[in-house]
Amino acid sequence: MARATDLDAPRGLSAMRARSAQPSRDRFGRFTEWVARAMGTPSFLALLTLFCAAWLAWNTLMPEAVRFDSAANGFTALTLMLSLQASYAAPLILLAQNRQDDRDRVQIEQDRQRAERNLADTEYLAREIVALRMAMTELAGEIMTRETLRQELKSLLEQLESRDDDAAPAPGVTP
Repeated sequence: MARATDLDAPRGLSAMRARSAQPSRDRFGRFTEWVARAMGTPSFLALLTLFCAAWLAWNTLMPEAVRFDSAANGFTALTLMLSLQASYAAPLILLAQNRQDDRDRVQIEQDRQRAERNLADTEYLAREIVALRMAMTELAGEIMTRETLRQELKSLLEQLESRDDDAAPAPGVTP
């Protein structure tokens, strides 16, 4: 039975190449990063130095029959090996740097988007705080208005009561 992922691309050699190209490129990219990381370590430099010292010692101190690189020719084979290593190391390091640049670019974009979201959230919260302050001010204004209204009503009630007291007949007098 075919999986859903198998049905989203046409069959054929180009589809197979398209599916397998990404993992291969990623695998090679991881390899270049591993090489770049390994070449930048003190242990690599120490091993390369030991390798060159052993090469020079072997081709200088051993009998002529077992030497494979002549000191008379300036250790040509060692020079060629180091040149070959350097000619492959430089592009591999550049590829690793390009991958790191791509990752940095993606990280910068994600940071920018996160900063935009944070700014939008901050602006939203600021608007909400302003709205709450305005509502509190209105509520305080209403409370003050209610208190003022109560006081006015009390004073009117007192005035009415004082009028009633003035208009009331004296005790014992019938109208």
